[in-house]
Amino acid sequence: MESGKPPEPREPGPGAETAAVPRWAEAKTFHDNLAPKKKPKSPKPQNAVTIAVSSRALFRMDEEQRIYAEQGVEEYVRYQLEHENEPFSPGPAFPFVKALEAVNRQLRELYPDSEDLFDIVLVTNNHAQVGVRLINSINHYGIAAATVFSPSRDVAVSQSQLRVAFDGDAVLFSDESERIVKAHGLDRFFEHEKAHENKPLAQGPLKGFLEALGRLQKKFYSKGLRLECPIRTYLVTARSAASSGARALKTLRSWGLETDEALFLAGAPKGPLLEKIRPHIFFDDQMFHVAGAQEMGTVAAHVPYGVAQTPRRTVPMK
Repeated sequence: MESGKPPEPREPGPGAETAAVPRWAEAKTFHDNLAPKKKPKSPKPQNAVTIAVSSRALFRMDEEQRIYAEQGVEEYVRYQLEHENEPFSPGPAFPFVKALEAVNRQLRELYPDSEDLFDIVLVTNNHAQVGVRLINSINHYGIAAATVFSPSRDVAVSQSQLRVAFDGDAVLFSDESERIVKAHGLDRFFEHEKAHENKPLAQGPLKGFLEALGRLQKKFYSKGLRLECPIRTYLVTARSAASSGARALKTLRSWGLETDEALFLAGAPKGPLLEKIRPHIFFDDQMFHVAGAQEMGTVAAHVPYGVAQTPRRTVPMK
């Protein structure tokens, strides 16, 4: 029978120290694999292209919103606490954010020390008055914003290439030409655009975003990766190539910008073409085109800018 007294210490035998080294290295490797991977350092805001995404665009929260609307905030909070370990399902902006992250990974490989990256910020609302203050701040600083709408059906999009599509007037450009259409009709619009073909349009709210995308594209071009660039941009406009498209292209050229493809639809619906392009997000100022994109499975964002946002006056019946 053993007495329970600890055994006398023994001198280590020959080779004990060398045998301990591989065991220690093996243990360290095992520990390192268990430890969470170090996340890439976030870039400084002044160096990054900041993309703010609301929680309800990034994740599907339909059930939570139903509870909030029907049962109130207390039940809403209780439900969230009970399900806090259950991940939300991806929302309409989720593939867009994943594509941004894919671009960031490639940029970090090519430029390890650069902070010229996408910085993704999640925005959520805590109180109605905070929301009002946020809107007022956005209007004060002129930060481009849009309301994201979920598509009517799911369409697979690229997981390795970010694709962004823009409308022209009142999105990339000002609403100068659109005002002429509203006030005087298409014939006068065509005459105006032909006469001012060489005069650049003023910038619209999303011009800065296209500019940022173009700057990041050039970082790939400088490495000889134009064809492999993980960012692709599209101009999708109701303008006609023959009668009013030249001014749009010359405006982009005057800014030192370009899009990978410029598609002039001459008033045709945009939804079917967007279904072929399959962008992660499409920006337009008119809800008619946003709805058409939704029907064909495109995540569309409404840009609340320009004359198209002015409510139509109804003429009283005599």
